[in-house]
Formats: sequence, structure tokens, C-alpha cells
Amino acid sequence: MKIRLLTPEEYPKASALLQQAFPRKGHEAQLVEKLRQNKKIMHEWVCIHRNTVVAFIAFTRAFDGTKVCGLHLAPLAVKPQMQNQGIGSELLRFALRQDGIGESTVFVLGDPKFYRKFGFERCASPLCPFDKNNARFLSMRNTSTRQYTVGYEQEFKDLLFSGIKR
Repeated sequence: MKIRLLTPEEYPKASALLQQAFPRKGHEAQLVEKLRQNKKIMHEWVCIHRNTVVAFIAFTRAFDGTKVCGLHLAPLAVKPQMQNQGIGSELLRFALRQDGIGESTVFVLGDPKFYRKFGFERCASPLCPFDKNNARFLSMRNTSTRQYTVGYEQEFKDLLFSGIKR
């Protein structure tokens, strides 16, 4: 297995993986494609096994008003037939060590049991607009004590209000 930055030639393979990993409505693939189309800053890596994209991870900017205050991890996906083998965990550990990620505050909306293994903690501040009471909103390297609602790229909001419920 090899982990590396995603290349533009692999965008279709990454989108196909996201559709396989999140088959219900395909919103994750739509979100990533919209972010790319709109030239939003993203950090994206893939795990390659036998010339196939088997895992994908992306980070987008998090905002305090108009100021960038960290990154959002979303999505993290592993090919369904390769899940529960530690591939996603390995990809996440790798990504968290990379320049631009390793020193940033990172937020994630996800399963607390899974993400705590990597150093994420329940986030009291800031508030997540997509998670009532921040029940599944976690962060790492977060030193904020001021209460505010963390911002996402507009594409997250557009898809949320067009029917995605996270």
C-alpha cells in the first residue's frame, strides 16, 4: 500500500470510491467535486493498492468569521470490501503528520469512539452548525475558549440545505 497526494488524474477514481463508501445518496462525492470545481483549498490524499484507490481523505478550511481558524476533516473513506483492516486509520495518521495539517487545529464531525483514538476530543468551543450540542463534533490542537460557530466552506452549507442531513 502506498499513501500519496491525490493527483487530478485520480479525481474520477476518488469520486467512485466516495460513492462506494457512502452509497445512500452520494453527497460526499458531490461535495468534493463542488469544492474542486469552485477551486477551494483542499488537502487530499489517497491510499493506493494494486493501482486502485482504496482510501481517501480530505481537509478543508475552517473559519472564525472570515478568518481561517483550522481545518475540517471530511470525508475519510475506505473501499467497503477493505474496511476494518486499519487502512483508514493508517491514512488518517499519515495525513495528520503532513505539513499544513500537523500544526493546525483540526475539526471533525464523526464517531467519537473512532476519532478519539487519534487524539480528537469533544469540542466545547467552537460550536458546530451541523451538530446540536456538539455531540459528535471533535477537535485536536484546539485552544479556543471563545464561543463562536465554526464556519465551513459554502459548498457544505449548499449541500446541507439542499437535503443533506449529517
